[in-house]
Order: sequence, then C-alpha cells, then structure tokens
Amino acid sequence: MTECSRTQLVSAIHLQEVELQEKAADNQQGNGSSNNNADEKFTVEQAVETIGFGRFHVLLFVIMGSANIVEAMEIMLLAVVSPEIRCEWRLEDWQVALVSTMVFVGFMVCGVLAGYVADRYGRWKVVFGGYVWSSYFSLLTSFAPTYGWFIFLRSMVGCGVAGVSQGFVLKTEFIPAKYRAYLLPLGSIFWMTGSILIILLGMLVVPTMGWRWMIRLSITPSIILIFLFKFIPESARYNVSAGNVDAAVKTLQRIARMNRASLPPGRLVEPALKERGSWRILLSSAYRRTSLLLWYSWFVASFAYYGSVLSSSELLEKNLLCVINADKEHQVKHRHENGLCYCIPFGNNDYHTLLISSLGEVALVPLNIILLNVFGRKISLSVLQLLTAVLFMMVNICTTMFGFTVLLFLLRSLVSMNFNVVYIYTAEVSHVLEDFNVKTCSLTETLRSARKSTANTQRTIFLFCFCE
Repeated sequence: MTECSRTQLVSAIHLQEVELQEKAADNQQGNGSSNNNADEKFTVEQAVETIGFGRFHVLLFVIMGSANIVEAMEIMLLAVVSPEIRCEWRLEDWQVALVSTMVFVGFMVCGVLAGYVADRYGRWKVVFGGYVWSSYFSLLTSFAPTYGWFIFLRSMVGCGVAGVSQGFVLKTEFIPAKYRAYLLPLGSIFWMTGSILIILLGMLVVPTMGWRWMIRLSITPSIILIFLFKFIPESARYNVSAGNVDAAVKTLQRIARMNRASLPPGRLVEPALKERGSWRILLSSAYRRTSLLLWYSWFVASFAYYGSVLSSSELLEKNLLCVINADKEHQVKHRHENGLCYCIPFGNNDYHTLLISSLGEVALVPLNIILLNVFGRKISLSVLQLLTAVLFMMVNICTTMFGFTVLLFLLRSLVSMNFNVVYIYTAEVSHVLEDFNVKTCSLTETLRSARKSTANTQRTIFLFCFCE
C-alpha cells in the first residue's frame, strides 16, 4: 500500500470517528441549550413524580373517578331489573342468568379490543367512545320490545363499559407512585355512589313508573361526563410510546402549570415503541409468567366481586335465604306446588339490604390503604382473597336476616378491597414492564447503531485495501 493510500485510509477512519462523535453530541443536545453543556434528559414517569400531586389530580380524580359511577350503575342495574323482566316476559331461571352472561361476554370481547385500540390509538379516544357507546345502547335497552332484543342491547352496553374501564389506565398514568395506594382505593367511593344511585332509582322509580324509566334516568351521569371529559388530556405515556413527544411535553407542561410546579430540567426522551398493543408481547418469555398470574388474579377478583353482587340479588329476589327469623316477604318460596311463581318483585327490605351491603365497599377503605402501604401489594392480595373465600362459605350458614346483612356487608367490603389491590398491582407492574421494554428497545437501537458504524468502518478499510 502506498503512502498516499495509507493517508487516505487514516483520513477516512478519522472522518468516520468524527461523524460518530458529532452524532452522539447531537443526541445529547437539547432545545435551547448551550453548545458547551450536555442537556439533561427525563422520562414521563420522572416528570409525573417531579410535578407531584396538585389541582390537576383533584380534577382528574373527580372526573375519571366518576367513570366508576357509570360502571357501577350499569352492573348493579342487572340486580335491580332482573325480577322485573322475569315478571314481564315470564322468564325461566336460565334466561334471567343469560342476561348477566351476555353483558359480561360483551365486556370480555370488547375489553380485549379496547385494550388493543387504547395502546394503538390512545386511551382518551377509547374512554370517550365507551361513554357514548354505553349511554346510547343503555337508552335503547329501555325500548326493548322482547327478551331477545333486551339481552342483545345489554351485551352492547357491556361492550361500552369495557371501553369506559380503560379510564383507570388513563388515570393511573398521571398519578405519582406514592399517591396511588391512597387515591385508587378512595375511588371505591364513586363505585359505591353508582351502586346506591341505581338502588335508589329502583326503589323510587320502578314501583311507580317501571323499569324502563329507571334505565332512562340511569344514563344521566354518562351524559354529564361526556361534556366534562374535555378537561382530561391524552396520556403522556401513550404519546411518547407513539412517538408524539411534543404532545406529551405540552400535556406535562399543562399539568405543571395547574399544579404550580415545574418539569425536571432537560428534555423528554423516550424511544417510541414499535409493537404497541401486540398480544405477543404479553406471552413473550420475559412477560409470560407475569401475564398468566395477572389474568388469573383478575379472574378471581371479578368472579368474587360480581358473584357477590349478583348472587345476593338472586337470593333476595327468589326468597331462597336460609334465615331463622324470616319475615312474611321471605317466607314465600320461588317454586309452588302448582308451578312457577314468576312475579316476586323486590320489597323495601330487599332494597335496604342492597343499600347496606353497597356501603360496605367504602367501610374498610382505611384498612385497605394501611394494608397496601404497610404490607405491600402481594401480601395484601393473598390475605384478602383468603378472607373472601371464608366469607363466601359463611354465607351458607343459616342465620338471622340481620346476620345475613352483616355477612353481605363484610363480603362486599373484602371483594372491593381485593379489586383495588389487583387494579393497583396491575398498573404498577405494567409500568415496570413498559419501562423495561423501553430500556431494552433503547439498548437494542444503540447496539444496532454501533454494529452499523463498525460495518461502515470495515467496508471503508476493505475498499482501500481492494483498491491497493
């Protein structure tokens, strides 16, 4: 190799190194920062923690927490309306049970789709669409001419409620970690409010105006929330995962202004995720065990909660309680010697029992907060599920009507606490996994760039050697 070729080769390699150094410097440089100082970086999670809790989170807690009112009213409506539709369409037991089944089938199918769409196109769109969808089909339910139309429309309502439930994700991604164990259990207040509202509507409206008007009045909170939802921004965490960093920064700046705080120094830097909303990620080797355990925990929590709600209304409606001092209302059996007794509507005592049991959802919230902060999520979940199983067994014991009410009160408290823990644990595990995924993607991109740079240098050397 001649001296000239060696000089060109050294110059080419030196030029390649200079370009790499300049590219690294450009990546570290922030908007408006001086050329002499490297700019600092922060993530969405760090920004949320730095901003802290303030006026924005109060607004977020009230508006997004009210989504639980909508969910609770739509689910508890099944408990109140079941004896009425049994009477109107002379339904068998399995037909009444099919109504609840179809609602949760709609919830299950659309829940999977809503999660995928929320990851691909944003949480805000899915939650807002869920409000509109559930309100529309709930209103149509009140005009259902037949039993078949009723179960179809209620399954569509369950589909909309699945979209509304994504509001929990949107809310959690804005709340600082140290406040989640306090604010999220307090969200039970909204669920209890929705349960009480639908029971009061059933008590006041059904005897005089019928179940159809009860459903029409029950969509009022959804309509109000549709107009209030404009005050809630899209998730900053979603925006950065979609590559829309500017929108995420504007959202965080808005929250900081409302809270009279400031963002961390530097600029927001998080790589965009290429595989957002893919079920393959959940079943990959890194996440498979966690995904399966979370799915089973959700199954147990849902089965226990909705089982306690709907089974209690079924026992009260059909007068199948095993009580010692039953009053005249509960001495009537569901089946008679001459056939089925289709019409056994709720009495005032039944509504009172449902009201008292609904209050149990917030009665032990302080204990729930203590368990979460002292013993952590996993121990709290294990203890609560064990106690829930014990309470379910105790419901089978023959007792007085007062004793049954107390057992139902405690059972609703435990299953509500169990749900709170599962919600929080899932949200926090998802954040950890997403941060891990982001760091993995960032490391992969760095290694890919390094390999690419090395390959370029090797090609340069090969060319000069070949020419020589």
